[in-house]
Amino acid sequence: MKRFVSLAWVTLLFWASAGAQPVVVELFTSQGCSSCPPADALLGELAHRPGVIALAYHVDYWDDLGWKDRYSMPEATQRQKGYVRRLSRSGTFTPQMVVSGDTSLVGSNRSAVEQALASDRDALGLTMSKVGRNVQIEFTEAWRESMDVYFVSYLAEATDKIAGGENARRTLKHFNVVRSIKRLGTWNGKPQRMTASLAELPRDATGVAVILQRKNQGAIAGAANLALR
Repeated sequence: MKRFVSLAWVTLLFWASAGAQPVVVELFTSQGCSSCPPADALLGELAHRPGVIALAYHVDYWDDLGWKDRYSMPEATQRQKGYVRRLSRSGTFTPQMVVSGDTSLVGSNRSAVEQALASDRDALGLTMSKVGRNVQIEFTEAWRESMDVYFVSYLAEATDKIAGGENARRTLKHFNVVRSIKRLGTWNGKPQRMTASLAELPRDATGVAVILQRKNQGAIAGAANLALR
């Protein structure tokens, strides 16, 4: 037992000293999709895992099929289409999970998700802090290329009773539901600071995340998140 505790502390200290940046997992889902609840549950597990930023984007193309998802957003569908184009998928589907912007898989495939999470990737340093009604973002490293900066707000947990569609009469639990996504601008590859306003965020947002992503919705090279309450 003593040896186990010692190894656990060594692992924890290594993680902290390495300054490891979190891996971003994006799930494209819908309350109207009967295949999605297992993927929603898996995302919930990942949302509580250290070193992972898990985000659920509720797409809107299921809304005309028996149930309108109250979290659906056209911006979620557009982001998914961006991945479809870049990752050469045949079309959109749910549940789709994209890990670090470069690996697409079925969102309920636990073994494939774990394998994707274990892959080596760039992990550029950035930090977030709340200053009044703003979030201050610090890019702490220099890099050889510029990247897009996305600011995402999310609702940490939600439970809904579904009255129609494929999940009729079910109660579904959701995690880290994206409530807004905005491109803040371009990071120039040098240490710098950006500011994002909290004033225009949806009232139900309980957290925010920043995603540093290669152009044309490429691989994600850095991310951070911050609880608002």
